[in-house]
Amino acid sequence: MRRFFYEFSESCQIAYAQIMANKVRSFLTALGVVIGILAVTLMGTAINGIDRGFENSLSMIGYDVLYVQKWPWADNSRTWWIYRNRPDIKTDYAEQINRIIENSPRTELVTAVPQGVKFAAVKRGERQVNSVFIMGTTEEYPQVSTVDLKEGRFFNSTEERGARQVCIIGYDIADGLFPNESPIGKTIQIANFQCVVIGVIEKQGKFLGLFSFDSQVIIPLPVLKKYFGNSRDSRVVVKIKDKNRLVEAKDELTGIMRRVRQLSPEEDDNFAINEQQAFKSTIDPIKSGIALAGLFITGLSLFVGAIGIMNITFVSVKERTREIGTRKALGARRRTILMQFLIEAVAICLIGGVVGVMLAFGLSFALQAANFPAEFSLSLVMSAMLASILTGVVSGFAPAYSASKLDPVVALRYE
Repeated sequence: MRRFFYEFSESCQIAYAQIMANKVRSFLTALGVVIGILAVTLMGTAINGIDRGFENSLSMIGYDVLYVQKWPWADNSRTWWIYRNRPDIKTDYAEQINRIIENSPRTELVTAVPQGVKFAAVKRGERQVNSVFIMGTTEEYPQVSTVDLKEGRFFNSTEERGARQVCIIGYDIADGLFPNESPIGKTIQIANFQCVVIGVIEKQGKFLGLFSFDSQVIIPLPVLKKYFGNSRDSRVVVKIKDKNRLVEAKDELTGIMRRVRQLSPEEDDNFAINEQQAFKSTIDPIKSGIALAGLFITGLSLFVGAIGIMNITFVSVKERTREIGTRKALGARRRTILMQFLIEAVAICLIGGVVGVMLAFGLSFALQAANFPAEFSLSLVMSAMLASILTGVVSGFAPAYSASKLDPVVALRYE
């Protein structure tokens, strides 16, 4: 064992001496690995960023809530006419669902909250924001939502039942209408009526990069019905007790909705129970396909770098054939020669890997500054270093093996 460590230490010293003696060649050889590791690492940061953004979007929907709606979230392009002919979801269903929940001794459900939806322009003075998501709901909304308030409060039961014209606005609405002041206590105009702002929602971002949760206004449901009438896009959001028993809760809610809709046993459901898993099961295969394709394409650059290292190592073996013969004539074992050239190849790859990771680390900050999803992580650094070592081993083994097999007599006579 001591002999092995001695040989290893000596091989490292020889590898260092060779790299320093051929700095330009070593740099150009490592450049291929730098580009390969940089490409692979950047792709990894992009994939991590996409994953994090996707999970953040799903958390906006909620992991422990179910949505009773007319349309399912899954692809329905072939059967859209079936869903189109379904009766609308009424906000009154929430009261009926809650009564059934209260009378059920063993239930997986907690509460049902109605939501009516409209789109309208919101303005204050000369400032205006168009196509704002207007949601009418009840005081229980915070129980089924993951939103936090930046300032202010949510409306209470008295304000809801009395149809008080109060509202909670999203971050973008507050920034657009009140750029340099607090909106709390001030009045905004929604379509043809006015509301007093009592709360501002924390910045949430966009759902899957499409719909912004920051461009919304929440008002009491009676106010929505008073000025907009009944919404055809109404839904009922139901909170469940345990997200790990989502299937059981979904089955229970399906049975309750069939009772509410008064469906006979032979009739099909004329409603949809949606949850975030529908998005996840649809997008996960696409996300995996993008990741595999991206890593394959960027991996090609790392493969090209490995070919370059293999070529240079073969050249180095040819240049140092007499040195190999001398060392073997003095008693150096085959494994010693193999280890010597293998360590040189791995060292060059590690240098390239470190430089590539450092460049990727800097570029990831630039990507984040440009609002591109990118997330650098320690596991990514470890993976990049492991890839560098494997590249060195794979690309350097064949030249190192050929060097270890050289006959010392033939090697000493080599010109």
